[in-house]
Amino acid sequence: MAMPPNGLHSALVLSRKPSARILSIDGSEATSSPGFVGLFLAKDVPGGNIIGPAVADEELFASEFVTCVGQAIGVVVADTHENAKLAARKVHVEYEELPAILSIEDAIRSESFIPNTGRCLLKGDVELCFESGQCDKVIEGEVQVGGQEHFYLEPNSSLVWTMDGGNEVHMISSTQAPQKHQKYVAHVLNLPMSKVVCKTKRIGGGFGGKETRSAFLAAVASVPAYLLNRPVKITLDRDIDMMITGQRHSFIGKYKVGFRNDGKVLALDLDIYSNGGNSLDLSLGVLDRAMFHSDNVYEIPNMRVKGRVCFTNMPTNTAFRGFGGPQAMLIAENWIQRIATELRRCPEAIREINFQKEGSVLHYGQKLQNCTLTQLWNQLKLSCEFSRAQEEVDQFNSKNRWKKRGIAMVPTKFGISFTVKSMNQAGALVQVYTDGTVLVTHGGVEMGQGLHTKVAQVAASAFNISLSAVFISETSTDKVPNASPTAASASSDLYGAAVLDACEQIKARMEPIASKNNFNSFAELASACYSERIDLSAHGFYITPDIGYDWKTGKGDPFRYFTYGAAFSEVEIDTLSGDFHTRAANIFLDLGYSLNPAIDVGQIEGAFIQGLGWVALEELKWGDAAHKWIPSGCLYTCGPGTYKIPTMNDVPFKLSVSLLKGAPNEKAIHSSKAVGEPPFFLASAVFFAIKDAIKSARVDEGLTDWFPLDNPATPERIRMACSDQFTKPFASPNIRPKLSI
Repeated sequence: MAMPPNGLHSALVLSRKPSARILSIDGSEATSSPGFVGLFLAKDVPGGNIIGPAVADEELFASEFVTCVGQAIGVVVADTHENAKLAARKVHVEYEELPAILSIEDAIRSESFIPNTGRCLLKGDVELCFESGQCDKVIEGEVQVGGQEHFYLEPNSSLVWTMDGGNEVHMISSTQAPQKHQKYVAHVLNLPMSKVVCKTKRIGGGFGGKETRSAFLAAVASVPAYLLNRPVKITLDRDIDMMITGQRHSFIGKYKVGFRNDGKVLALDLDIYSNGGNSLDLSLGVLDRAMFHSDNVYEIPNMRVKGRVCFTNMPTNTAFRGFGGPQAMLIAENWIQRIATELRRCPEAIREINFQKEGSVLHYGQKLQNCTLTQLWNQLKLSCEFSRAQEEVDQFNSKNRWKKRGIAMVPTKFGISFTVKSMNQAGALVQVYTDGTVLVTHGGVEMGQGLHTKVAQVAASAFNISLSAVFISETSTDKVPNASPTAASASSDLYGAAVLDACEQIKARMEPIASKNNFNSFAELASACYSERIDLSAHGFYITPDIGYDWKTGKGDPFRYFTYGAAFSEVEIDTLSGDFHTRAANIFLDLGYSLNPAIDVGQIEGAFIQGLGWVALEELKWGDAAHKWIPSGCLYTCGPGTYKIPTMNDVPFKLSVSLLKGAPNEKAIHSSKAVGEPPFFLASAVFFAIKDAIKSARVDEGLTDWFPLDNPATPERIRMACSDQFTKPFASPNIRPKLSI
C-alpha cells in the first residue's frame, strides 16, 4: 500500500544489552537528524505500557530494565525509512549491566523458569516399571534441539492511521492475527476495541512468526500515529526482524527409557525444557503441545513427562509451524534410534514394534480413533521398496570409503485443534448479490497456504455455482470480530465450517422461492429472492466439538483428530567435507478427502523442505557461553549471508508425495484433514538418513556404538561425526559441537 502524502516512517530504538538497568536516554542528537519528527518512549504511551498475548508480562517500551538485546526502548519517526533509522541510531542509552542467562543450561543451573509453567503428564507407574525388573535394559540420555528462524519473505510491517479527528484508529498489517493487533493497539492507546480496525489482505508468509510478535510492532507504530494524528508505517529490515521477533523454541530433552530385548518400550521418563526467552508469549502452549507429542506414534505403557519453560535473556521465542510438536517428536526418535543401536537392530523395526493402533489410549487419556498409521507405513514401505533400498545402500557403502549413503523411514502423528479450547471457534460473513455473485469474509488470513481458495470452494460447492462467482476480500476485524489467529493447521476446518453454516442459512431462506420456480441460473434465483425481500446475508459460526483438556484434573481430549504421515529418505554424504544431498524422499500423508489436492501437495512439499532446513541447514548462533566471539546476547546469524535456508540445491533429486485413499475424516469439513503443520516433522527422515550414513563411515573406523548428533546436521557436524584419521588427533569420536540453545 502506498504511503499517504503526510505519512511518516518509524524505526525502533533497541537495547544493546541482554540484561541491564536503563540509567538514561538521551535523544538530543537525534532531534537534529535529517527529517526527524519525534521520539516516543514509555512515558509517552497514552494507555497501558504492559502487554502480552497470554499473560501481560512485557513492556511495549522498556522503562527501567532491559531483558534482552533488541528489546524496544522507544520509536523514532521521520520523513523516510532511512532517516528514521539514522535518527534511532543517534539515541544514546546508558546502562548498568546485570547478570544475564543466555541458554537453557544456564537457566536450569540458576532455576530460572517462567512462573507457573511447570507441567506433568502421567500414565502408568514409571518408577515401578524401572524397579520391578520388567525392563531388560534401561538407557538415559540427553537430546539438544536447535531453534529456527521463520524467514518469511515479507518482513513484519504495519501502517497505522487515525480517522475522524483521532477518534478511530485503522491499520493494515502483515499478521496472522488481526484481532491481536486490534487488542494491543486499543490497549496502548486506551481506546475501546470498537474504535480500532485491523485489516489484512494477504501476507507474504507467517509460519507462526506473525501470530503474536507482529502485534507489538503495530502497537509501537500506533503511539506516534495517534499522538501526531499522522499515518505511521513500521517495516523491519531483515536483520532487525530476525533479531527481535523470536524463533522456534530450542529444547533440551533428558530421557530415561526402559525396554525389553525384543525392542518393546515399557517405560519413558522424560524431562523437557524449552527456551522461552524474556517473556511468556506462547511458550506455555508450545510446551503443552510438545508434551502431548512426546510419544510421537509409540505405545508406551508407563510414561512420565515433565516440562518447564526457561526464562532467558534472549528475545522471546514464539509460535513456529508445529508449535513444539516437532521438537518433542525429534527427542522421541532419538531414543528410538538409541534403542536400535543398543539392540543392534534396524530403527524401523523398533518403530514398528511400538506403533500405536486403533483404540490406543495416549498418555494424556485421549483414545485414538480412525488410526491409519500402520496402513500408511506399509504403503510407504512398499512404495519405496525399503528392503531393496537397504541392500543397495549397504552395497554402495561397502565399495566407497569417503562417500556414504543412508536411509530412514520416520512416522508422525499430529493433533489438530488449538490446545486452548476457547480458540477453537470461527466466524464468517456470506453475502449473495442479485447478479449471483457471492462475497465471503471470514476471520482467517491468507498467507500463501491456499485458505481463501479452499473457503471459496466450500461456498461455491454449497451454492452449486462456479468458483469464479465467489470473491473473498480482506480479513478485517470490523467484519468478523474476535477471530482466532490463523494457526494450528485448523483454519480450513474452522472457517470452512463457518462459511458452510452461513451458506446453509441463506440456502434455507432461498429454498421456498427455489422450489416454486425453475430458475436458469443462481443469479435469477438471487434476484427473485431479493424481490421477495429475502435476507441474502448471513453470519456463520462454528465451534470445534468434543475437545478440551483440563491440566488440573489431567482429563479431556485436547485434539479433535490426528493427521498421520510417514516419510522415507535416502541421502549421500561426503565424509571429508560433511556435505550431503538428498537422493530421494517419499512422503505419504492421510488427509482424508482432501479439499484441494494440488494445494495440499504443495503444502506437504513446502513443509518438508522447511523441515529439512530445521534438521540439516539452519543454525542460529547467539552470543552465549559457547560462542564468546559474538557480543553477549546478540544474534550473529541475522541474515541469509550467515543463516542458511534451503535452496533449490537442497530439494531431493526425487521427491514423491502420495495421499492415502479411502480414509474419510468425518470430524472435519467435507471429510478432509488439516495439512499445514503435520508434514513438517517428516523431514527428520533426512536427518536420520544422514545419521545412518555417518554410522557406516564410523563402522569403517571400528566405531559401532551410539553417538550423538544434534540438529541441525550441518556439514561441520557431519564431518566431525565421521571420525577418521584426520579428526582423531584433535577431536573425540563423540565430539558434540555446541548449539546456541
